[in-house]
Amino acid sequence: MNLAAADIAVILAYFAGTLALGLWISRRNRDSERYFLGGRNFPGWIIGISFIGAMISSVTFIALPADSFKTAWLRFLPNLAFPVVVLISAYVFIPFFRRGTVTSAYQYLALRFGPSISAYGAAVFLVAQIVRTATIVYLVAVLMSAMIGLGIPQCILIAGGVTAIYTIKGGFEAVIWTDVIQTLILVTGSVVILSLIIYNIPGGLGQLITEASASGKLSLRDLNPATGLLDPTGAGFSLSEKTATMLILVGFTQYLAGKLNQESVQRWCSSRSAREARKSMLVLGLASLPIWAIFMFIGTGLWVYYRHFPDPVAAEILAGTQKAELILPHFIVTVMPVGLVGLVISSALAAAMSALSSAINSASMVMVNDIYRAHMAKGRGESHYLRAGRLASLLVSLVMIAGAYLFHISDAKTLTDLNIVVTAIVGGGISGAFLLGMLTRRGDARAVLTGIAVTLAFSLYALLMQFNILPRAFDPYYTSILGNIIMIVVGYAAAWIFPARSRDLTNLTVWDQSGTPLK
Repeated sequence: MNLAAADIAVILAYFAGTLALGLWISRRNRDSERYFLGGRNFPGWIIGISFIGAMISSVTFIALPADSFKTAWLRFLPNLAFPVVVLISAYVFIPFFRRGTVTSAYQYLALRFGPSISAYGAAVFLVAQIVRTATIVYLVAVLMSAMIGLGIPQCILIAGGVTAIYTIKGGFEAVIWTDVIQTLILVTGSVVILSLIIYNIPGGLGQLITEASASGKLSLRDLNPATGLLDPTGAGFSLSEKTATMLILVGFTQYLAGKLNQESVQRWCSSRSAREARKSMLVLGLASLPIWAIFMFIGTGLWVYYRHFPDPVAAEILAGTQKAELILPHFIVTVMPVGLVGLVISSALAAAMSALSSAINSASMVMVNDIYRAHMAKGRGESHYLRAGRLASLLVSLVMIAGAYLFHISDAKTLTDLNIVVTAIVGGGISGAFLLGMLTRRGDARAVLTGIAVTLAFSLYALLMQFNILPRAFDPYYTSILGNIIMIVVGYAAAWIFPARSRDLTNLTVWDQSGTPLK
């Protein structure tokens, strides 16, 4: 597609503004604490908006409309668990990280279980972040290439390079403020898309809802690949098929794991106070469901729109001969007017870049504080760790861009396969280890390592099952739920076999909180 000059100007203005903000903020970084925590003086609403930006990536921007266009709203169900996770985070997790003793999720693991568990958790987090960022860069490059006509390698360099520059130079403060701007651009873009769809459908919003409801497109049904029809979904417990209850439990497990990693802990620790950290979770909880619903409703609206205005690409997607993820980019480049195309492309870039910058900075913080500073270079000056932080950010960025390029030149199946592998590894008990440490007084490194070993064996079985090497015993969708249950049960049982030495657990479990006011 050849973009109009107005659209190019909007996109260039977005890139220039983002870079300028990051470079301007970089002047304030004088030590590693400011580089990684931004001065610890952010109000809750700013951190809350930043949380939203970090959660909503280009995957969400493309995948949610694609899913509701092709099927219905079944996969919105996991999101309904999110408000519960927000409350647990605000009143159970935040106190562990607002006593002034730790600024990293993996520092907590070191204090509770020892350095071996902390190192394992940090390593798993780094691998997951690198694969996740490479995936996001690749997907947004594919999207950019389809919409602006540049080659995918060039788009990888543009999206990854611009994000890397302002993140490396500006540090966490640049991440937060660019997240806020990018989130506002993202929400504006999504509202513009939905408004344009509604405007172009004869009969408007009422007709959209009437047609979608009559065809089951607003229901919690799932697409039957054999018949091409939307089949009802059960409500009970099952490990062999998707049900409403199980999907909500999947969402609960996944979102809980997301709040027990460094991206969340870093934001809680950077807030002005514990009260502001809790406010950030309130903002996140109130805004996330409506934003996800907008993206789902965009997909539903596109389905109704293309019923009124048949299109060969839309027909091929519904027939299964084209990927559903193409539907929103196709609508953007063929229907949206000049000027708005640039805004919407910028919102797609914002969705990716906010997630990428957060991941780069949190990964570099773990590399410096939990690995380099803790085990390799203790007692150095702050200027040394500031340089190390920037070098770590550069390293993560280079690996991210290289990984995205590898996805481009590899078989398309590689991306799916690698994500399956990494999901299995990440599901290897870290969330369960946090919960074991926070909710019980039992266990040490031996018990946790036993639980991790058994959980990894289970993850390997699930992986082989996914590739049809072993018989299918359960739906792979439930691997994360089962993996964390196994971790907690085995770890707790192993704690009876390997009794831990008596030690001070003050502020390390929910049962041993000191009562000291949160900072």
